[in-house]
Amino acid sequence: MALADNAGCAKPSEDFPFPEIIELNVGGQVYITRHPTLVSVPGSLLWEMFTQKNVRSLARDSKGRFFVDRDGFLFRYILDYMRDQQLVLPDHFPERSRLQREAEYFMLPELVKMLAPKLSKQNSLGDDPCQSDPEELSPNAEATRALTSASAALPGAVPAGPGGAAAAAGAPGTELRRAGFITIGYRGSYTLGRDSQTDAKFRRVARIMVCGKTSLAKEVFGDTLNESRDPDRPPERYTSRYYLKFTFLEQAFDKLADAGFHMVACNSTGTCAFAHDQTDDRIWTSYTEYVFYRE
Repeated sequence: MALADNAGCAKPSEDFPFPEIIELNVGGQVYITRHPTLVSVPGSLLWEMFTQKNVRSLARDSKGRFFVDRDGFLFRYILDYMRDQQLVLPDHFPERSRLQREAEYFMLPELVKMLAPKLSKQNSLGDDPCQSDPEELSPNAEATRALTSASAALPGAVPAGPGGAAAAAGAPGTELRRAGFITIGYRGSYTLGRDSQTDAKFRRVARIMVCGKTSLAKEVFGDTLNESRDPDRPPERYTSRYYLKFTFLEQAFDKLADAGFHMVACNSTGTCAFAHDQTDDRIWTSYTEYVFYRE
C-alpha cells in the first residue's frame, strides 16, 4: 500500500510554486525554514520574494538554494522575528545598529522601531534589555545636556569643548566639575639581575593609555590627548582607545591632580619575557593601571 506524501515535503505546483520547506543561503550561512514563516509579514522583502509566481527570477546558489546577499549571521535574528514578531537579543548585543540596517533592508518597519535607540527622559537602562550601548542611556547624560544648554544661555557662559569644563570649574563662583573615573595604564619592562639588583632604568614606558568618559579625558589632558585611534567620539561615551602624546607618568598624574582627581586604586602584573642563557639577568614585562576619581 502506498504511503501518503508528507505535507512538509509537498512538491511545488503551478498554483503554489514554492515547497513547504525552504532552504536559504544568506551570505554563506544556510537556513532551513517553512514557507509560511517567510511570508508571515505582508509587504516585507521576504514576503515579496516568496509570494511571486515566477520562481526563476530568484537567485540560487550552486546547490539550488535561494540566495540572499546579506549578513548571514544577523539573519538569524531576522528569521526569529519572522516566526513570532518578537525581538529577543543577547545581553550586551554589540551589533544593534547593523541589525537595524538589516531590518530596513528586509522592509520590517516594526522591527526597525524596536531596534531604534530610546533616548527619552522616561527611559531607564532597565527599560530596554536589548540595549547594546548602555552609556548612551546613562542617567547623567540627559542632565548633562540640560546643564550644558542652561549654562550656554547664561551671560559669560564658557563655551563647550576641550578645556571648556575645566575653565568653568576654575571660574569664580562656578562649580561645574562632573564626577567620574579615569584609568591610566601603561606597559613597562625592567631587568632583574644577580642578587635581585634591578636596573636603575627599569621603567621604560612606551605609551600611556587613557580609559574613561571622553568629555573627562579631553577636559584633563586637552591637546596632549591623542584621539586618532577613536575619532569623533561623542562626549558622553566611554573610550579605552585614547593615549597620551607624552610618556611621563608624573606629568599625567600632575594633570589629574590639577583637575581635582585623586587615586583610588591601582594594580600591576608582571611576567618574565626573556632570560639570558649565560647570565642570571631576566627581562620582565609588566602592565600597570591607576584608577583616579573625582567627586
